[in-house]
Amino acid sequence: MSGPCISEARRLRVAVRTLCDFTAREGDLDHRFTPAPSAEEGIAGHAEIARRRGEGYQREVALAGVVEGLEVRGRADGYDPAARCLEEVKTHRGDLSRMAANQRALHWAQAKAYGALLCVERGLAEITLALVYLEVGSGRETRLEQRFEAAELTAFLAALCRRYRVWAEQEAAHRARRDAALQGLAFPHADFRPGQRALAEGAYKAAATGRCLLAQAPTGIGKTLGTLFPLLKAMPRHDLDRVLFLTMKTPGRALALSALRQLEAKGEAGTTAEPGGGPSEAGPERLPLRVLELTAREKACEYPGRACHGEACPLAAGFYDRLPAARQAAVERGWLDREALREVAREQGVCPYYLGQELARWCDVVVGDVNHWFDANALLHGLATANRWRVGLLVDEAHNLVERARGMYSAELDQRRLARLRRSAPPALSRPLAHLARQWQGVVKEAGLAEAGEPGRPAYRVLEGVPEAMVGALQGAASAITDYLGEHPEGGSVELQELLFEALAFTRLAEAFGDHSLCDLARHGRGRALLGLRNLVPADFLAPRFAAAHAAVLFSATLAPPGYHRDLLGLPAQTVWQSVASPFAAGQLEVRIRADISTRLRDREASLSPIVAELAGQYHRRPGNYLAFFSSFAYLEQARVAFAEAHPTIPIWTQVRGMGSPSATPSWPASRRRGRASASRCWAAPFPRGSICRGNG
Repeated sequence: MSGPCISEARRLRVAVRTLCDFTAREGDLDHRFTPAPSAEEGIAGHAEIARRRGEGYQREVALAGVVEGLEVRGRADGYDPAARCLEEVKTHRGDLSRMAANQRALHWAQAKAYGALLCVERGLAEITLALVYLEVGSGRETRLEQRFEAAELTAFLAALCRRYRVWAEQEAAHRARRDAALQGLAFPHADFRPGQRALAEGAYKAAATGRCLLAQAPTGIGKTLGTLFPLLKAMPRHDLDRVLFLTMKTPGRALALSALRQLEAKGEAGTTAEPGGGPSEAGPERLPLRVLELTAREKACEYPGRACHGEACPLAAGFYDRLPAARQAAVERGWLDREALREVAREQGVCPYYLGQELARWCDVVVGDVNHWFDANALLHGLATANRWRVGLLVDEAHNLVERARGMYSAELDQRRLARLRRSAPPALSRPLAHLARQWQGVVKEAGLAEAGEPGRPAYRVLEGVPEAMVGALQGAASAITDYLGEHPEGGSVELQELLFEALAFTRLAEAFGDHSLCDLARHGRGRALLGLRNLVPADFLAPRFAAAHAAVLFSATLAPPGYHRDLLGLPAQTVWQSVASPFAAGQLEVRIRADISTRLRDREASLSPIVAELAGQYHRRPGNYLAFFSSFAYLEQARVAFAEAHPTIPIWTQVRGMGSPSATPSWPASRRRGRASASRCWAAPFPRGSICRGNG
């Protein structure tokens, strides 16, 4: 959905599709699996409908008009002047009666909007509107017609435009307030930390020049605040629409939100929280900045055991009817971390996850996982591309992006999944699945692994390329499953859908296969083979994502050598490299090694006593705060019990199993109190490398 666009003459412009998507959706949220035509099939379907029409049929009719102060533009699919009939063409797969009601309502709204514009443009008193649905598999055409008077259509369009204009003017006012406040934004501390100013200057220059920056800076200088502050300052000065702070793990989001809270509290004096712009706690020094935290669906879902549609989930029922009020309440609140978003959603009776997806369109700063920009179907990248946003990217712990991106652009097929599915598959799928099974056997045999490998000791081969016959069989199976699910939506098992998604992911990557990836085969025994597409160099996939951003700052404590990361990540040749010197002197570090203590698994019981003695001895020699790391929760618990028994007067805080967000935030009472304390922490935790705890000076 495009955001409001203001011309030099201050006239608001909006596309018909955007207008209807914002104002005319109604009914339930419905995310039941529905096979959808590809983009190519959609284009071909529209061309086929035009081919079937008479000689005077007009295709792709451009329409425009000014309604309620909005300049509305669009392109109707087709118009028959002789019959005075305007057509809105939609392609689909399967049973049309399975189409969600909210989709049908949206299609009628689009047709009525185009009809209103056409009536005004051509002076028509009435017109016939037709929704034309083409089933791409069979070529079957379904036609829904209604006759409308021009006055009815123009009144309908005017009502949509009034609702949209109120929102668009609110958005324009918010943008003006936001930019004015950010112009005067002050750094939240008396001074920068050593090295932090240099990092901030580098980040600002990247935003100012529209470049990418690889910044290596030591842990402890405040990289999060040192990159967010300059990007926010650059928003009004260099016309940035959004700042996206992308992280590898949940604790990175917590640090970003903490930094934004500090900046928000240091907002321009006199700023107040106005409707549509301010944070939840209005005050004289609050930034009119909308901040959104995106969380994974499984973490945001309030009813994880239920399907995502109105018949199963109360928060999906009537979602689009309640969305306008929920959206307004959310932007008035402004600060939308996970808990705040959940609270708004609960108050309005809507799904918090999909409310967050909607608000990603309207928030100034979005904090979320890197997959929201770099994944093949990334939400934020899609929004930025559709809306032509100027985006400033901040990528935290960027040294991990190579491995994360490799995972995003890799896929794997499991022979056992196919075997299990064949035993329960419907008869209509027997032939394509049998053909796929034969191709599996052929791939294993051709690789010379027909008798090799066993559970625990697999045989492995790197193939010369993607087995084309296998890919063809996968495409055939995927097409057959898609057609079957379209005709029998209730007969699709979870296993069937999983195979479909697995096949689609594999074939998509097979089409893009090149020197950046390898194809391998591992056989773990009879009927237990894995065929993988493993991305090694994600540059070809990531380069377009960096190109779509106005500027990007990738920062970490370990990014050297820069050429390695630049090449693997597909960064532009003109990417700037910055290495911030460490403010810490060698004299501040003391390293002592106890080579006589073995922590191997077989020696752990014997290691507990000397480890406990060493920890307690260090505490008594120099009282203060300490972190002790262990390689497993079991080892940590053994050490905790031994330490507590031997030294009950020394307070300890211990990480426990299941510490997930928000409790995974690296903060312990021990690191905040002035009293003497120690803290234990486990390596095998969802905490990022180099977590920082606040000390007491």
